[in-house]
Amino acid sequence: MNKTIEEIIPDVTPVRKAAERFIANVEKVIIGKRETIELALITLLCEGHLLIEDVPGTGKTMLAKAMAKSLGLNFKRIQFTPDLLPSDVTGVYYFNQKTTEFEFRPGPIMSNIVLADEINRATPRTQSCLLECMQEQQATVDIETIPLPRPFMVIATQNPVELEGTFPLPEAQLDRFLLKIKLGYPSREEESTILLRFQQTDPLRELASIIEKTELLELQKLCRQVYVEDSLRDYVVAITGATRNHKNIELGASPRSSLGLQSASQALAAVRGRNYVIPDDIKSLAVSVLSHRLIAKMKAQLQGHDTEDIIREVISNVAVPVEERT
Repeated sequence: MNKTIEEIIPDVTPVRKAAERFIANVEKVIIGKRETIELALITLLCEGHLLIEDVPGTGKTMLAKAMAKSLGLNFKRIQFTPDLLPSDVTGVYYFNQKTTEFEFRPGPIMSNIVLADEINRATPRTQSCLLECMQEQQATVDIETIPLPRPFMVIATQNPVELEGTFPLPEAQLDRFLLKIKLGYPSREEESTILLRFQQTDPLRELASIIEKTELLELQKLCRQVYVEDSLRDYVVAITGATRNHKNIELGASPRSSLGLQSASQALAAVRGRNYVIPDDIKSLAVSVLSHRLIAKMKAQLQGHDTEDIIREVISNVAVPVEERT
């Protein structure tokens, strides 16, 4: 007897309800950015990493802190500077004179949520120590490989306008971020609400934890089971493949990009109460998942074409799968 999708795929209502609680909690601090908060949550549900790029004072660090306080998880912040060493991030073995043995002193990366503040101010040597951590959820210190706690997420911020003394993230590093988001300036009404809400107290201090570690791990597992129809999987491949052959693209999307777009679409579907992916899930996430992974040709950049515009063009040109009616 053939089973329906509803019978095969588990109910994702817990994901939708948890998402509503999480977004409402973070919105007490980050005002007027519901879509951005939703994207940050999707990254968390996919066990991915988030890159927040925007001008100073728009709430990048505040968003990271609000997310961490909304979860019952360990949180560490690393202020990236040119003199930061890899051992300052991962930890170091030191000789304990009392015990006459070498002991491991863990670095801040050994946490569930890690804020890499102004990540592009660290040297390439220090940036590279995150590659293994972000992809394999482990860190190699000296000759020992140490697993990182689960769940694990890196939230990195960078300032796109103040570039003096910075080190641009290499493509290998950028490809490990599932999503790249921007907050942008608030509207006049939203900024007035911010002033009123922060006038007498800091709402961040009053945020409560509304999702515990065990619940989050279950939610992540549910998201991975959201149904993806074969034609939609082909649609993801067609989009990423089109970036590799585009006339204005020097470096196209990697297979890791395809995996990221699929998993993010699954999480978005679950957040919105569906246990199956639709084309609109993929289309709405394509820019956030792919834009930071591509390199536009110099001629295209001089003509004012950025990677976000190119992805929108690709989406408009790739045929959307439709349901065949019998």
